[in-house]
Amino acid sequence: MYKGKLSALQEFMSEVSALAFHAVIVALSAGIAWSLPSIARQFLMFWSRVEQEKILLLTIEVGVALVLIVISNYLWRAHQDRRQAVMARGAGLVSFFPLHDPGAGKTIRDLKQQQSLGRTVLAIGVTGHGTVVGDKAEMHVLLETCLEAKLILLNPFSEEAARRAQSLSHPDISPNRFRQELQDTIALIKRFRASGKVIRLKLYSDRPHLRMVILGDYLWLQHYHTGLDVRWMPEYVFQHNLDHHGLYTLFYQYFTKRWENQEIPEYDFQTDELVYRARNGSELRRESFGLGDSAELMATAAALAEPSLAVAQAGI
Repeated sequence: MYKGKLSALQEFMSEVSALAFHAVIVALSAGIAWSLPSIARQFLMFWSRVEQEKILLLTIEVGVALVLIVISNYLWRAHQDRRQAVMARGAGLVSFFPLHDPGAGKTIRDLKQQQSLGRTVLAIGVTGHGTVVGDKAEMHVLLETCLEAKLILLNPFSEEAARRAQSLSHPDISPNRFRQELQDTIALIKRFRASGKVIRLKLYSDRPHLRMVILGDYLWLQHYHTGLDVRWMPEYVFQHNLDHHGLYTLFYQYFTKRWENQEIPEYDFQTDELVYRARNGSELRRESFGLGDSAELMATAAALAEPSLAVAQAGI
């Protein structure tokens, strides 16, 4: 009953606001029409005084010319911006975040948290450490609120992992660092799985190109640039549309093909092995992964649950 009364009150206030707005417009129009004769007389009197003042007249002409230039440039820029907005909307681009903006991080986390609630999370990255490990990490919150998750991360024992670490030219970044960070991520995923979350993980061995998170109808995208930390790269948001001509469909298909690729094995959280499967889902072979035994990973998971843990730099 209370909600019904509140809804009726909101509808009444909306109607009153619309009527008041129209009344203000009518009153403003009447006032302008009423004052036009007086404005015209004042302008003619002013012009009769200044038409003989050559310097003042030249100043007014220059001023009017500058105003016209500014207005024309503004209109042209607005036209160009509108064209670009139409093209971006056609491509499905709905947001852009330059991560050097201090306020971008919190905005991104809040938006992703809203979009992940009750959804399936699909993600591609490197180690997942910076955005999964830690209670305030971006993916940590997403995994807590999602229905299930499919993650594709970089195999830290691959040659491309060593090349990625070398390209960053940072003394703290190395293949061993990647292995430790992936171990922390796997340990945390095991803790989520123990609480009932459905999370699957695959490990690829080729060069990382994209850091991508798909949350329902929204897709968040960054690219890995040689020699640059992905945290400093801009982040783009694409939205699915019914016309299927936006870039959302392209990147979604990219993730699907990567996930179904037979050369990318799935990580078995029970045995800590990499499982290769055929297209029909049947198991082909297994390989030992070698990040550590289950007891060690569970101990790491317990340590990660401590609120004092600092989040590392590398991200998913």
